[in-house]
Amino acid sequence: MENVKTEPEKIAGIDREIADTSKDHIPGWGIDADPENDPTYPMKHRTGADYERLNYEKPPQQPVKIEILHSVERPGITRVFGTSTPPSGVSGMIRRWAYKYSEATTAHWMGLIFADRVNAVEGIVDDFKKGTIPNLFKERGWSAEWKYNRQGFIRSAVTGLLVTTAVIAFCTSKRK
Repeated sequence: MENVKTEPEKIAGIDREIADTSKDHIPGWGIDADPENDPTYPMKHRTGADYERLNYEKPPQQPVKIEILHSVERPGITRVFGTSTPPSGVSGMIRRWAYKYSEATTAHWMGLIFADRVNAVEGIVDDFKKGTIPNLFKERGWSAEWKYNRQGFIRSAVTGLLVTTAVIAFCTSKRK
């Protein structure tokens, strides 16, 4: 009978390969490995078991029942992950695009930030679809802003109003 490895076993094997490869070519790698050079030394009370956790048995892989986005730097997904909000809609498309790039790139992070903003708008649209009118004044924290930073709130509101007016005027002037 053929020895077939399951997905968690494959991932565990890849993780072991990564852990076993030499890291000498990475500047500063293992700089915190010397217990004498530990910045937490005076506060941390060592029990002797601190170094036993290096060879722990990994928890079982959480079953994948929804789409999970993960970094291109990792060969697989983490053992445990969140499932409350799978990528969906336009924001999900933007997140899928962002995860095609390394975490070291601006495209990755700006894509995720933009997807968050789009997701906020999608949430407001969903509220209207369900027949709920969102209380943006409270949800955006404007009531606290009005109470504690009234001058800043007025400045932001006037600036937003001027920008919106300018954009509308620009868009309508091209139509004539």
